[in-house]
Amino acid sequence: MQITVKNLNNDEVGSLEVDDSIFGLPVRRDILARVVNWQLAKRRAGTHKVKERGEVRATSAKLWRQKGTGRARHGNRGAVQFRGGGVVHGPRVRDHGFSLPKKVRRLGLKTALSSKRHDGKLIVIESLSSETGRTADLAKRLAGLGVESALFIGGSELDANFARAASNLTNIDVLPQQGANVYDILRRDTLILSREAVELLEARLK
Repeated sequence: MQITVKNLNNDEVGSLEVDDSIFGLPVRRDILARVVNWQLAKRRAGTHKVKERGEVRATSAKLWRQKGTGRARHGNRGAVQFRGGGVVHGPRVRDHGFSLPKKVRRLGLKTALSSKRHDGKLIVIESLSSETGRTADLAKRLAGLGVESALFIGGSELDANFARAASNLTNIDVLPQQGANVYDILRRDTLILSREAVELLEARLK
């Protein structure tokens, strides 16, 4: 499959042959959902915590005698029905992550790349670089490309000036090739890959 290669000025500078097994797969929404849920579950801190009955500060003495008062029978003041008592079945500190087969994770990344190409939201740029490192200059170039929300994926090393210029733009993310992931690809409207990123992703996913 041939993809047109452009520069940041939106000029065509050539073409690139891409692997159909990576950029031409059918869109599997079930696979994308599984991988995104796996990624977001791993990000959760899991530090939510409430005090249970054994952790609240309360007397353990029986509140009043068992019989003869006309009131309900009670024991520990830390019971869940009392104000200041423990919380029953409340959240505990835990890890929300779960395992996902490596084949599914790999297929998810391939499917995310294919979905952007299928929707016409994939752009290949000759190189991601900026001479000035100024946000205003990059914003003008992105306007020429018709891009408002995009994820840029570069090679193994990002151009420092380009990363600095993009850091102040809303809805623009920049990642090196090794950081490419399904969630970040899907959360932005357009995926912009450098020529080097395409070659490295193909080598990684074959």
